[in-house]
Amino acid sequence: MNAQEIFTHLRQFDTPTICNALEVASGKRELSGFTQQTLIAASPGLPSIIGFARTATIQCTTPYDADERRRKQLSYYEYVAKPSQPSIAVVQDIDKRPGLGAFWGEVNTHVHMGLGCVGTLTNGSMRDLDAMHPDFQCLAGSLSPSHAWVQVVETGNPVEVFGMSVSDGDIVHADRHGAAVIPKQYLDKLPAAIDLMARREKVVLDAARHPDFGIAALKDAMAKSAAIR
Repeated sequence: MNAQEIFTHLRQFDTPTICNALEVASGKRELSGFTQQTLIAASPGLPSIIGFARTATIQCTTPYDADERRRKQLSYYEYVAKPSQPSIAVVQDIDKRPGLGAFWGEVNTHVHMGLGCVGTLTNGSMRDLDAMHPDFQCLAGSLSPSHAWVQVVETGNPVEVFGMSVSDGDIVHADRHGAAVIPKQYLDKLPAAIDLMARREKVVLDAARHPDFGIAALKDAMAKSAAIR
């Protein structure tokens, strides 16, 4: 499968499954590479999103020059629309009080979706929940009714959102649980890793659902699961 085919395949699975599959693919567990704080999903029922990171920093508490703000905003939109796609906007609010003003709402979700961006991850805030693009997933740190002085500060720079470091072009998978960065060297290994996990878990789950399940059955199921290759 090429990258786009793998993306299509991985959208079927939630982000916890992707995190587990990365452990199988890499042969180790990690303490980084995924979000580490609770976030709010604008549309929890939407399927998972996956795409190439478009990174930016914003701030909301500093007054701006309107022309300079517009220039930076347009430059940011041009950056979001560049290949490769689909993209995911990973936006760090660098104010001391992140989320005072909302960058994400009705207009920005529609604009981003039109530019090939399928969702965002931000420690900032969002608003207009009922008016957002229905297919755009917004994962944010808070809600705010106002946009205050929200403005783009930098574009394409490394950012950190919810304890997860992200650079331009990183592959990000996200859903209502949070997000994870998929190292590119493991991307093509994930479908097989997910299949292996599913086969191993099925043995344990089938045993757990049986009326006669107990410790003896659990030990047997775990042994059989571990032997699956």
